[in-house]
This record gives sequence, C-alpha cells and structure tokens, in this order.
Amino acid sequence: MSNWLKLVVVGLVAAMLSFEASAQQKIGLGTVPTAEEIARWDIDVRPDGYGLPPGSGNAYDGEEIFIDKCSACHGEFGEGAGRWPVLVGGHDTLASEDPVKTIGSYWPYTSTIYDYIYRAMPFGEAQTLTPDETYAIVAYLLYSNDIIDDDSMEINADNLAKIEMPNKDGFIPDDREVVSGERCMRDCKDSVTVASRARILDVTPDQ
Repeated sequence: MSNWLKLVVVGLVAAMLSFEASAQQKIGLGTVPTAEEIARWDIDVRPDGYGLPPGSGNAYDGEEIFIDKCSACHGEFGEGAGRWPVLVGGHDTLASEDPVKTIGSYWPYTSTIYDYIYRAMPFGEAQTLTPDETYAIVAYLLYSNDIIDDDSMEINADNLAKIEMPNKDGFIPDDREVVSGERCMRDCKDSVTVASRARILDVTPDQ
C-alpha cells in the first residue's frame, strides 16, 4: 500500500471515529415541546368531525363576523369579490361545461370547511379566529348555501359532521388500472389526434 493510500485510509478512519463520537453527544439545540405548544399545532379536523374543538356558533351571528373578516375577498354574501373565490351558489353546475365549484356545490364534508377556515383564514391573518367565530362563519356559509334553513341553529362539534353536503357522493376512489408509463416500442400509432378541446378555458391552440 502506498503512503498516499495509507494517509487516505487513516483519514477516513479518523473521520468516522470523530463522527461516531459527535453523534453520541447532544448538540444542545431546541427544547422538548410542551403540551400547550403541541396543542397549537394539533388543529386538524377529520371528515368524521374528529378534532373539532369545543365551541358553537350560528348563522345569525356568523353573518356579521363574515362581513367583518371575510367579505373583503369573498363579498358580503359569498359571491366573491373581484377574482377571489366564490363560496356560495353553483348548485347543479358540476356536470355543465362551466362548473361553479363552491362550498355548497362542491365540498363533500362540513368538517373540511371548519378545518380550512380555522387553519388558513382570514387571508393574511391565519389562525386568529376563535373556535366560536369559526363555527359561526361555517354556519353562515351553510345557511347561505341552503344546506341549513335556520339561521339560529347552533353549529358545534357534536352536530357539524352530521350535516350532509350536496356533493358528499361526488368523490370516488380512482379505480383505473395503473399505467406503467413504458414507451411504445412496436405497433404504435403513427400520429396522435386531439379528441376534445378545452373550449371554456380557451387554452387549446388551433394549430
């Protein structure tokens, strides 16, 4: 073995021993999170309602909160301001050439409404809403979409997930066969033709 190779081997062994020794030592960064810190992150809500916090709200109170916190982007009635998302309407449009996907027409679970609003809204001020305010906003959106018909109905952790959405059966598992993605090597098509065009979006080139 040459002297150069010996030096390389010795250097590698020394580096490995040094790494092993340092791995056994604590770096001393960070702290163990407290239960309160974990609770602030553990705010996800499942489709069955698991994870919904204590609290309640109704559409009557939710209207004022929605106007104050949400209408700048979504309009006072959820109709959308400017190019911000529309939250109300769109019923019976999903099968049309111009579907309007709103909370009322598209979303399958009420718990998802709560989860998203509480986690990410208002825009720029995420997670500033209290559970009661969030329940009230959800109630107002359900009422505005004719999913509940009583603006004094109290929405809470016990009954929110039991309210059925119009499109609850609109999402199904993808049961198509898995395509390998392998390139065609024989008996391939000579050319590819456009079977349909995205007319509404106007994104398919004419040529």
